[in-house]
Amino acid sequence: MSESATPPVFEHDVPGTPPAIPPPLEDRAPAPRRTPAEEARALVASTNVGTLATHSEDGYPWASLVAFGSLETGAPVLFVSTLAEHARNLERDPRASLVVATPHPRSDVLASGRVTLAGTVERPNPELAEVARDAYVEAVPTAKAYLDFRDFSLWILGVERVRWVGGYGRMDSVDAASYRAAEADPVARAAAGATQHLNEDHADALLVMAQRLGGYPDATGATCASIDRYGLDLDLETARGPAATRIGFASPVNEAGGLRGATVELARRARSA
Repeated sequence: MSESATPPVFEHDVPGTPPAIPPPLEDRAPAPRRTPAEEARALVASTNVGTLATHSEDGYPWASLVAFGSLETGAPVLFVSTLAEHARNLERDPRASLVVATPHPRSDVLASGRVTLAGTVERPNPELAEVARDAYVEAVPTAKAYLDFRDFSLWILGVERVRWVGGYGRMDSVDAASYRAAEADPVARAAAGATQHLNEDHADALLVMAQRLGGYPDATGATCASIDRYGLDLDLETARGPAATRIGFASPVNEAGGLRGATVELARRARSA
């Protein structure tokens, strides 16, 4: 490259000064977050739809929309028909990957969470097959109608590689052992409904939380971006520009029904702060 040539632009490089996010005005302890392994398990638990990538006979990677269930280890369970190209691909080459994305993404889809699980599929032994079928039917109840079809086959994806992305600037790789050992978030399926309820009915409480617990006393508006067993992520409007904060629950929520009590406690704590 000559000295006068334009230097290469690397990923995320932008001309000029990047926009500054206003920092909190008050110091506070960091709120607890899920680990990357827990984030991956939460995404898998939050939906029954993913994109399966297999190796086609002509050498092209083949991506297919599939339904799935999952075992207690987080291993995805697939129940596919030989009429589908991806099923025939698995018979020939068991290497595959499954992309699972948050079922309720933000308006900027790439700012939302997703995870890629890569590994090798195998047919379960008779004992495990019964467990796997139950897991699949629990996630995909309509499967009862075709469980006995002869052209359908059951596969389990043995997870060997995990890559989680939580949005811009939040990502990590997770080893298979950590993924299996992580606990699936018990509120994952209820999170979208809880988020919508908070934003529609409790915007005033969210604002007080941001002002008194989130470090932004100058916040003028707050919306719940996401909720998990450890706390809330809030998107804020302030006089200094858009910001974001996280507020932790007093203790982790261990069942979906506990979200209401945990958020009520946050609101009470904020108003008494």
